[in-house]
Amino acid sequence: MFPRLKLPKCFSFTASIDWFYRHYFVNAGLRSVITNLGDGDDTNMHCWVPKIHKPFKPNLLLIHGFGANAMWQYGEHIRHFTSHFNVYVPDLVFFGDSYTSSQERTDLFQATCVIKLMQTHRVEKTSIVGISYGGFVGYSMAVQCPEMVERLVLCCAGVCLENKDLEDGLFNVTNLEEASSILLPQTSQKLKELMRYSFFKPAKAIPSFFLTDFINVMCTNYVEEKRELIAAILANRKLSNLPKITQPTLIIWGEQDQIFPLELGYRLKRYVNDYSFFQIHGMLFL
Repeated sequence: MFPRLKLPKCFSFTASIDWFYRHYFVNAGLRSVITNLGDGDDTNMHCWVPKIHKPFKPNLLLIHGFGANAMWQYGEHIRHFTSHFNVYVPDLVFFGDSYTSSQERTDLFQATCVIKLMQTHRVEKTSIVGISYGGFVGYSMAVQCPEMVERLVLCCAGVCLENKDLEDGLFNVTNLEEASSILLPQTSQKLKELMRYSFFKPAKAIPSFFLTDFINVMCTNYVEEKRELIAAILANRKLSNLPKITQPTLIIWGEQDQIFPLELGYRLKRYVNDYSFFQIHGMLFL
């Protein structure tokens, strides 16, 4: 398909979409801010914050999954949130414009950084929506700083997974190297594989130059650091070591999720005391 169609060297389809998402966020009443956390590790976090904080509105923190950046995760939905909440949308460390010189790679470290970020913006209380990897971070925030987290929404967040799940065949991959090669695609073939896992009905005919362009713009920064983030998720992870949270929790799961299978949703449902559980038929999340 499109055998002779070539993009000009100066044009990037992915960068153009990124620009439009940025435009959406600005029009939704948010502004882009980079904050140095002053933690001695030169940790800088990018975050979309309200242009005008309205005290009569509750706060809402949206935490993205293991994708390109926060804008790509929430860009199509941001207006639905900003009309009801003071919305904060950070890029986690090593995503978007957030980075650190620290060697820490755990979701606990990511959560600590987001807590410091919220404190810098004088957010004392907030509800959290965490998608996939963002749910790990949101859960850890609820454990570390329960006085800040009022409510928690976990969307396909395999918080209850254990390192033995990989060996037991719960996932479609057999080892961390294979998982990393799919979640951090460096070839168009691997990106197609990721799309098959990530979408219920993935597009069947996407020109290779679109895929290559996306990889060049979105998938080449902090690759090794992100591999270490993936490894840290499973390192010595046991359900018996997972602290329980007390905040009201909504669990949402896609029936066809192939990244974190539905079994992990039921496991989390059994583990969390105050919860509501919604299984979305024919859907999945990344």
